[in-house]
Amino acid sequence: MEYSQLEPKVIWKNFAALNSVPRPSKKEEKVIQFIKEFGENLGLPTTVDEVGNVIITKPATPGMENRTPIVMQSHLDMVCQKNNDVDFDFETQGIQMYVDGDWVRAKGTTLGADNGLGVATIMSILESNDIAHPELEALFTIDEETGMTGALALKSGQLKGEILLNLDTEEDDEIDIGCAGGVDVTASAKFDLVEIKGETFKIEIKGLQGGHSGMDIHKGFGNSNKLLGRFLFLGLENQIQLISIDGGSLRNAIPREAKAIISVENSEDFVSKFEELKSDILEEFASLEKDLVINIEKTDNSEKVVSIENSKKIIFAINAAHNGVFRMSPDVEGLVEASNNVARVELKNGDIKILNLTRSSVESTKWEVANQLRSAFESNGLKTEFGGSYPGWKPKPEAEIIKVMTELYESNFGEKPLVVACHAGLECGIIGANYPKMEMVSYGPTIKGAHSPDERANISSVQKFWTYTQDILKNIPQKN
Repeated sequence: MEYSQLEPKVIWKNFAALNSVPRPSKKEEKVIQFIKEFGENLGLPTTVDEVGNVIITKPATPGMENRTPIVMQSHLDMVCQKNNDVDFDFETQGIQMYVDGDWVRAKGTTLGADNGLGVATIMSILESNDIAHPELEALFTIDEETGMTGALALKSGQLKGEILLNLDTEEDDEIDIGCAGGVDVTASAKFDLVEIKGETFKIEIKGLQGGHSGMDIHKGFGNSNKLLGRFLFLGLENQIQLISIDGGSLRNAIPREAKAIISVENSEDFVSKFEELKSDILEEFASLEKDLVINIEKTDNSEKVVSIENSKKIIFAINAAHNGVFRMSPDVEGLVEASNNVARVELKNGDIKILNLTRSSVESTKWEVANQLRSAFESNGLKTEFGGSYPGWKPKPEAEIIKVMTELYESNFGEKPLVVACHAGLECGIIGANYPKMEMVSYGPTIKGAHSPDERANISSVQKFWTYTQDILKNIPQKN
């Protein structure tokens, strides 16, 4: 079946149109123009603020004028990840979608269902003539995936709505009422290069699942940078010198691949230890990472290298950096309170950078993890910088919209929804800082493998989500 034949047709039509427009984070010019023209072509008041957020307003449908005005919100950008063997340019090409049973996938890349299905849903409400809803502001933010700068730049007074529906979660049986905050932790240093002493080898790790560094961080998936660090640590007894490292990509994606070029003396001993550790790691991850591949091969190199002593500092820093769950919430069962993702490691011409994303639903714990990372990095001669800090979203379980949505879910689907807080970073916390009286909730269709080329959207779930959304709009509480 073609995705154009899927139900609800209006959602998949708008999602396909959106996915034909390149929309990497921080390069959203084309999709901003696309959404702006969409609103203008409908004859609806459409504005673009100074950073690129788009706001489209639509009056209440007849009979809904006395209901509380709402904001429906999703972000325009998407995580751009692809398999190494796929030739694809996210800045010029549209996503290539296909149907796989009850799922829609992309050919070797991320699908953009995060948060494209939310955007497509709001587009469908805006263009509808027969869906009841109160006065509506559609808010399309930019750059959610790499800093939430769109939400951070949103000013007080831009929005009139009193209830915010954020369409950016990934399990259709969940109603999210809180989320984690985060901070970017970046370590860097410049080391002088020296003459090479030993034989050169290329190490490559690939085939890991990857995934969302918030929603998937507790699942124990392999982190290619941390696995690489374990192999590099073996070389400390063999006078290892680092030449280059290229591991991971985006802060909010668990790294799937990493490679390094190194020099070692007594290479026979190193390769023997490497193969032993390789067997151990493949056994460790046998049930989780069935496609994991670890290779080492001899290679030629004429470049200069990082000295033995400075290579040791880099290897210690990679291995000392905490990765994964830091603390589970003592108050919410099953919720990760704090974590870190060692997302990107790059060494080139003596310049080392290690990029992390630290998350926590508790502000003090967020900074505890960040400062622990700083301690690990600076004790090994790397400078540490914090950036892009954003707050979490404190739950308000007594909010009227939560009660309405819980009751509607139970009456529609015959079971209670899971009312939860999540470990991902949602824009609600940032928006709430400027609109503290606004009631907020986040929900969405089921999406698996977000932030990885395995991203897929469940077709049946999108149908359920669309029905539920229309029912929510029809039952928004009356104005106070």
